Amino acid sequence: MDIIHTPSYEALSQEAASYIAKQVRTNPDIVLGLATGSTPTGMYKHLLEDHIIHKTSYENVTTFNLDEYIGLKKTDPNSYYTFMRKHLFQHINIKKDKIYIPDGLAGNLATECENYEENLKKNGPVDIQVLGLGENGHIGFNEPGTSFHSRTHIVELTESTRTANARFFPGFDDVPTHAITMGIASIMSAKEIILLVAGKNKAKAFEQLLYGEVSESFPASVLKKHPCVKIIADTSVLEESSIIA
Repeated sequence: MDIIHTPSYEALSQEAASYIAKQVRTNPDIVLGLATGSTPTGMYKHLLEDHIIHKTSYENVTTFNLDEYIGLKKTDPNSYYTFMRKHLFQHINIKKDKIYIPDGLAGNLATECENYEENLKKNGPVDIQVLGLGENGHIGFNEPGTSFHSRTHIVELTESTRTANARFFPGFDDVPTHAITMGIASIMSAKEIILLVAGKNKAKAFEQLLYGEVSESFPASVLKKHPCVKIIADTSVLEESSIIA
């Protein structure tokens, strides 16, 4: 794993955006795996700035989002469909039929998972998969105990994950209890993975990722088995851990 230390969250966001924008310009037909949440928000801001300044085109880019809550309408302000439109898609020249996000309101959720996986196989593999790191080691919504062989599936969110996401909702009880997520094997099929790690609350998980054993009890540990992982971490993570920059 290649670890890049950045002096701030802003620098982390700029580093990630600059790398991805460069790859998009190099390969206009690139397939990107995208993440949501607070960590990649700054990256999307810089990608928009790059799109405006350098005219980077997304006309032929295909994107796959990691996950979506079950039970939320696309128009719900907390759906990941709305998140992606707000932070990226409505501002760039990407084609709607090249955007893939799981449908959390599908009539048959099992079939939706199967179809999503088929679309990944048909349009992939993902060239660059962006990930965040959960405090309990989850990647996507793959909670501790998820099989490393899992494909796109329905998952029941742990209390810790719902608590971490409650800040985006009116209250804890409003946080969905289930989600559709790309499985760990689906994620590992990407040619390259970029893991963004920001914030003091991620320090313990970061240490376990680097120094702990590979185990399904800590899903992110599987990344040690991937041949091309770039980790971009900010100073706050390093300051709160025993990791030497």
